Amino acid sequence: MALQQPFSKRNRFTKPKDITIREDAPQGLRYFVLDTARELGRGPSSLRSTICRVLRTRPDPGNWSEYPNIWSEVEELMYGCDWFKVYDIIEALHASFAECDENSGEENAVLFAEAVNGFFVEEGIGWQLADGQIITRGTEAFEAVVKDSTAALEATDRPTAAKHLHEALQDLSRRPEPDLPGAIYHSMGALECVARDLATDAKATLGEILKRHPGLLPKPLDTALSQVWGYASNEARHVEEGREPSREEAELVVGLSAAIAGYLARKQNNDST
Repeated sequence: MALQQPFSKRNRFTKPKDITIREDAPQGLRYFVLDTARELGRGPSSLRSTICRVLRTRPDPGNWSEYPNIWSEVEELMYGCDWFKVYDIIEALHASFAECDENSGEENAVLFAEAVNGFFVEEGIGWQLADGQIITRGTEAFEAVVKDSTAALEATDRPTAAKHLHEALQDLSRRPEPDLPGAIYHSMGALECVARDLATDAKATLGEILKRHPGLLPKPLDTALSQVWGYASNEARHVEEGREPSREEAELVVGLSAAIAGYLARKQNNDST
């Protein structure tokens, strides 16, 4: 079953909005998710089963007709739940499509993810559905840097550094509250892993490595990175009461760490060939 694309999408007239929504699930999103699931073949009873499982609530035994009773119950549950539960429901619906025994199951899972991600972009919602999980979505530049750096770390056989970078994204993606110090900590951890590998010093901190190996980065980038390292240490390693980094600050550090880690991984790979 294919979703019908409107005129604007067919002709690529869509205009993505800046990300302004993270800790919310607007009514329009809730409607769109239900409508898309129905268009892909999910009926009221099936939707109610999935939503009730996510919300850990019992389906109303007094509702037995698909329309209007069960459908009204589905809408009430969807429109009345906490914002972060909506994203749990999206994950559960995607999984239900993917697990379908019918041949169209996997195809519908892909169509559902594409439709939801398109809505996120067009409505400025800072989430994305990737590999069945709702994770944070940044600007196009942020997404490109992290994706490119992750690929470079994996290609140069640095699973630990790649794992730290993944953990940083997971910390940014936590609901209902992101772990911003954790995101900073793990992103710098990814960079520190690569630096330790290049310096063949498994115990040195990134700050120490930069001092001992001045040629690791072009000047004055090494000095700038030392300052970033000091900032990250204060924000993530030595947390102060009443002081919490902003999301913008956390994303900046994650992006910088990813970019430099990817650069160092590629640089070593190129130097060795």
